[in-house]
Amino acid sequence: MSAQGIDDPHTRPHFASAALVTIDVQNDFLSDSPYGIPGTTEVLPALRSAVSAFRSAGRPVIHIVRLYDPTSGDVDLVRRGLIGSGVRIAVPGSHGSGLAPGLAPDDAPELDAELLLSGRPQRLGPAEYAVFKPRWGAFYRTPLQDLLTELGVDTVVFAGCNLPNCPRASIFEASERDYRVGLITDAVSRVTDSALSEIGGIGVRLLTVSELSSHLTPAGAHP
Repeated sequence: MSAQGIDDPHTRPHFASAALVTIDVQNDFLSDSPYGIPGTTEVLPALRSAVSAFRSAGRPVIHIVRLYDPTSGDVDLVRRGLIGSGVRIAVPGSHGSGLAPGLAPDDAPELDAELLLSGRPQRLGPAEYAVFKPRWGAFYRTPLQDLLTELGVDTVVFAGCNLPNCPRASIFEASERDYRVGLITDAVSRVTDSALSEIGGIGVRLLTVSELSSHLTPAGAHP
């Protein structure tokens, strides 16, 4: 499956102008958390490898996060009852809302909930950012597209948690904005063959983290 779309000049990824976008890889969504997503902790090693490959190539990494402010009422309908009942998930400023261990740069600041909730990206490293999204898709009511434009990105490679929901929605949003799109199949949770077949069918490049690394040239190296 990883070779789908490789020969189409309209969808073939441009890795020299690509960004990695991780989706909802936060402590409260890890496998063993009370409301975690099965399989998410298990893909952390591959996620860290993907982040490292993009950093080494000097390419942008953008971490998309969910924050549920129980006082705002700005919660997707399917979770509104849960949050309204007193369940606390990814509460702004909490440990649970933070990026999973080993994902952010070692010297990155803690997530700035006030900044993120205001709709602005937070810089975490030289070419690394956090962006808050209020719903499934990473482009809906977020500064992601403006940030990608500012960074000169035409190819978006996705990974994270969990494929049927936020990564899938974000992939379709990216595709309809005419980005070249990739998905790291071993760095996303709740993967199924049928989902990969459907996503590949819209021109998304499916690749493993080891395949990804072979396409990224370390910064300063001659191609």
